[in-house]
Amino acid sequence: MTLDGVMQAPGRPDEDRRDGFTHGGWAAGRMDSVMGEVTQEAMASRASLLFGRFTYEGFAGFWPKQTDNPFTEVLNGAQKYVASRTLTDPLPWQNSTLLKGDAAEAVGRLKKTAEKDLVILGSGELIQSLMSHRLIDRFVLMIHPVVLGTGRRLFRDGAAVSTLKLVDSRPSTTGVVIATYELAADN
Repeated sequence: MTLDGVMQAPGRPDEDRRDGFTHGGWAAGRMDSVMGEVTQEAMASRASLLFGRFTYEGFAGFWPKQTDNPFTEVLNGAQKYVASRTLTDPLPWQNSTLLKGDAAEAVGRLKKTAEKDLVILGSGELIQSLMSHRLIDRFVLMIHPVVLGTGRRLFRDGAAVSTLKLVDSRPSTTGVVIATYELAADN
């Protein structure tokens, strides 16, 4: 995300133009070995992935077609859960399960039975819903040294009040700060 909290369309100019967003691709060129290491550590955990519809459709349209990327096999092989009221079974990307009904209720049930951690990639709308129900335990934020002034933000006006505790931080060589926060005990 950017310093001003924007998480919309970090990868490509055409990634997400909702609400007239014109700054897509703002994270390009900042990947370095530190960010790669953190990403590889996360992928090595073999956690299950949790997506909202919009992010799922973007990932499902991209990753299965990648042949020369070290993350392709991990993403394609991972168990993926998708919270959506508009998608229908069967989902096109292998190992994908549609969570039906209310997202917070479905994720709450899933957290009680899941054998692995659930990791959300992108999926801002889903994060907003789960935050208001206290269903997110940890945030790993890659904070880029960019201010955009517009765009969809991770923590919006009216977001659930939460106190977080910094448990790890790592600076990258490109100025990105990778900060890991957990819910503080007083929540």
